[in-house]
Amino acid sequence: MKHLKNLVRNTLAASAAALTIAAFAPTSVFAEEIEKLHFLIPGGPGGGWDGTARGTGEALTKSGKVKTSSFENMSGGGGGKAIAHIIETADRQGATLMVNSTPIVLRSLRGRFPQSFRDLTPIAGVIGDYGAFVVPANSPYKTFDDIVKAYKDNPKKAKVAGGSVKGGMDHLVASLAFQAYGADPAKVRYISYDAGGKAMAGLLSGETQILSTGLGEALEQARAGQVKIVCVTSKEAVEGIPPCGKGAEFVNWRGFFGAPGLDAATADKYAKILGDVQKTPEWEEVRKRNGWVNIYRPRAEFVAFLGDQEKLMKDLFKKLGVKTVR
Repeated sequence: MKHLKNLVRNTLAASAAALTIAAFAPTSVFAEEIEKLHFLIPGGPGGGWDGTARGTGEALTKSGKVKTSSFENMSGGGGGKAIAHIIETADRQGATLMVNSTPIVLRSLRGRFPQSFRDLTPIAGVIGDYGAFVVPANSPYKTFDDIVKAYKDNPKKAKVAGGSVKGGMDHLVASLAFQAYGADPAKVRYISYDAGGKAMAGLLSGETQILSTGLGEALEQARAGQVKIVCVTSKEAVEGIPPCGKGAEFVNWRGFFGAPGLDAATADKYAKILGDVQKTPEWEEVRKRNGWVNIYRPRAEFVAFLGDQEKLMKDLFKKLGVKTVR
């Protein structure tokens, strides 16, 4: 009996000690990540980053991979403000994933912000989004040939809008497409907007006549009959939309990054759920709605891809006569 009392007493003491330690121990990010993910979006509402983060969060929560998802738009500096924020507040960002895409490579190369993807914790590449050229529903432009012809007749008349800074993604895609048709990309009149939603509003209001954007950012308005997607930068038709042709091909990846110093176990867990969710019907619904292409690349593969793209873009900038700082 005495032995039994001692066993009970020792068990209770051990339990109390464990509870005391747990009470004062810091909250584990690993435990939080299944409960909640916070998505940091470096641009305004309506853009490609916004749609990717919210669509991913939607699929994760509806499929039960994550209990709740929250979202924060932080525009400024072509994405630089959000990058600086997640770096400066890294100790509080263990449950945060920042969405980004090809511009993090482009803007870093051009010195638009001092950081690069190496200053963050790359988690995974998840989707690809083809570039698209969009015009108002009543536009006289029916094909990309029509757009190039108008541009060659009067470069100042054929203004192209985009939801990125000059030298950014939408500008670069437009330049590449015009160059593929034998036009001088340096003379393309590019009108920069802060995020795709504002660029689309500029097109609909008549401020610009042509929009260079991601396919996923224009599908909803096209389906509603507000705009017409002239072509996409793919080899084959997508969603019934013809390719731009003549080698004007480009796919913009989108993926997620964690704060610098994020521990490997947590980063691996995030990468895994981003891959697992792509096997669910909830993801397929979001993917199809946005016209995305699945290009899942987990951590090590994603880092290698980013390094390769950096080299490719640096060579491309050189050909276009654009100065780089890296």
